[in-house]
Amino acid sequence: MLHYIWVTDMKKNNFKGSLVLLLAAVIWGLAFVAQDIANAEGIEPFTLNAVRSFVGSFALIPVAAVVSKKKKETLVPKTKADSKKLLITGTVCGVFLCVAVNFQQFGIAAYPADTAVSARAGFLTAMYILFVPILEIFMRKKPSVTVWAGVFIAVAGLYLLCFSEGISGIYAGDVVMLVCAVSFSCHILSVDTLGSKVDSVKLSCIQFFVCGVLSTVLMFIFEKPSLSSILSAALPILYLGVMSSGVAYTLQIVGQQMCDNPTLASIAMSFESVFALIGGALFGDKMTGREIIGCIIMFAAIVLAQLPSPKIRKLKS
Repeated sequence: MLHYIWVTDMKKNNFKGSLVLLLAAVIWGLAFVAQDIANAEGIEPFTLNAVRSFVGSFALIPVAAVVSKKKKETLVPKTKADSKKLLITGTVCGVFLCVAVNFQQFGIAAYPADTAVSARAGFLTAMYILFVPILEIFMRKKPSVTVWAGVFIAVAGLYLLCFSEGISGIYAGDVVMLVCAVSFSCHILSVDTLGSKVDSVKLSCIQFFVCGVLSTVLMFIFEKPSLSSILSAALPILYLGVMSSGVAYTLQIVGQQMCDNPTLASIAMSFESVFALIGGALFGDKMTGREIIGCIIMFAAIVLAQLPSPKIRKLKS
């Protein structure tokens, strides 16, 4: 006779990792406000991302030095193999990050002036919660039932949250933001696949340096950088460089190293849309009842995604 028992596959670190990623989401959510302000100041996308990336990279060097000293390690890996692994991982993650952040800023700049830019950009960027598990299928990974349920509920919540007045039309910025979401999905998976075996702060430092170099090259090819526009947007650039780039993306790497499921991680990080709305409210935007319901649904989605995923195991009696 066969008996069936329920077993779970959830790791204890998932909850702690999700909290770290939620903190990153808070910082990223407020970054939408900073990006919009920088765009209004006239700074072009490649220029903005070049400057913010270098600020983030250099801000992390002393942090990496302190962490290495605490771990009784050298700032530069001792062996060539470890250095090569760190550089390759940082370069790959930096390339995906460069593509993602630049598409995001171009998408924000492409919307008409009378459009709810933060809402649409926030919703479409957070669509990586769908693209991550889809891409995982091609990597021969199968997300759990509860994670899939959390994904679709989160999408419903994001729709209510960001499109409070419905979809009035599709803009060029929408298409650009969808490409941005796919790029962020690739970045999340690259961190999950390659970043688990290297130091998180050093990886973050290198990926932003790579992003800064690539953005600088593109800046001189396609734009005419102006020192006056950079100085006029100094405060949002500092926030984007130190907090959004330096701190939040390091938290992303740490959180993903703790959290074994990249789809669950993407759901936690998608809360940047919730905090983007809150950040907008702090600057005078008002939340509708529909948007509040969207926030509640989003919180329900991430709780559901963290519930144990049951499996059936056969036991002989």
